This record gives sequence, C-alpha cells and structure tokens, in this order.
Amino acid sequence: MEEITTQDEQNSIDEYLHYLEEIRRRLYLLALVLVGVFALGFFFAGKIIAFAIQTFQLKNVVIATTSPFQYVELATSVGIFCALIIVTPLAVFHLYKFLKPALTKNERRLFFQLLPLSFFLFTIGFAYGVVTIFVAFSMLASLNTSLGLTNIWDINKFFSQIITTSALLGLLFQFPLLLTYLIRINLLNVDVLREKRRWAILGIFVFVALLPPTDGISLIMTALPLLAIYELTIIINRKKIRPVG
Repeated sequence: MEEITTQDEQNSIDEYLHYLEEIRRRLYLLALVLVGVFALGFFFAGKIIAFAIQTFQLKNVVIATTSPFQYVELATSVGIFCALIIVTPLAVFHLYKFLKPALTKNERRLFFQLLPLSFFLFTIGFAYGVVTIFVAFSMLASLNTSLGLTNIWDINKFFSQIITTSALLGLLFQFPLLLTYLIRINLLNVDVLREKRRWAILGIFVFVALLPPTDGISLIMTALPLLAIYELTIIINRKKIRPVG
C-alpha cells in the first residue's frame, strides 16, 4: 500500500513538473515575440507617428515635442503598444491550448465562437475610439482658434490620449461577450440585467467621464454605443440559452 501511495505521489509530482515546464515554454515563446515586436515597433515608430498625424490632419494645430528625449519616450510607447496588440491574442491562444484538456466539448466550441467576435468587437471599439478622439480634437482645436488661442499640443499627450481612449473602448466593447458567457453558464440572468439597467447606465456614464478627453461631446459619443450594446446584449439573450457543459 505504501509503495502504491509513493508511486501516486511521484506521478502527481511528475505531472505538476510537466505543467510547470509547459507554462515556462509558452511564457518563453511569448517573451520572445514581445521583445521582437517591441523592437520592430520602436524602429518604425517614426513612420507610425507620421502616418497618425497625417491621418488626423488637424487644422490650426502644431504637434510639438517639449523635450530632447521625448521622441525616444514616444517610440518606446509605440513599441509597447504594438507588442501588446500582437502578443495579447497569441497569449489567449496559448492559454486555450494549456486549458484545452480540462475543457468540455461545448466549452471549446463556445471559445471558438466568441474569440473571433471578441477580436472583431475590439477592432470596432478601437476604431470608434479613434473617430471619437478625432471629433473631440477637431472641435476643441476650432474652439481654441475662435478664442484667439494657438494650438501647440504635446506629442506625447496627443498620442497617449488616442491610444488610451481607443484601447479602453476596444476593451469595453467586449462587455456583451462577457455578459453573454455568464448567461450561458447560468451565473447571470437576463432579468438581472433588466432590473439593474439604471445602475448600469449610471456606471457607464461615470466610467466614461473618467476617460480622456473629458469634454461633454466625447462623453456622449463614448457612452451611447456602450448603452446600445448593453441593450443589444439583453435582446440577444432574451431566450433561454442552453447552458454550457
């Protein structure tokens, strides 16, 4: 009996070490990709920045640097952003491959149903964030000009607002997928979403008010699509969905 117990313990240790080795291997691969993409993003940051400025084409606005090393800081931020954009879906894929043996057939099917939709919604949310920022910047630049002010904008703050707002909107557009998944595994009910609608609306407006830029136009433009996808989630999940398992 003791020999059997010892053998079971040894098997458990071997299995545990195998999992650790698998995690180490996947993290090592992700780290290599992260460093490689960061280097490419840093190297081509100048072209990316020039393309972004040309795309916005803001009238009566001068985009300026305020320190000698600001371009290096900005190029570093561009490299990090590019690395995260590429590595995040790759990390999700490796997480799925690692967890796959423990997932049921329906859970694996649900993953492949939601994953493409997740990337699509992030892209839509990010693009909408860029449009929102462009509208806000254009209106604020025109307002400043009408007041006799000169628009000299810090290039670091200019790009950080674009990236931060757009990326956060991309993430917020994942909200209906999260709610749908919770409903499918019976951790959430559509009736709860209806009952908490007022609190959800309040929460959306409070959160959006904290995002840059903080003007009223941007707040409305950002909050409306989030309210729409919240209502759309309720409509889509009105019928009882067969639980996953």
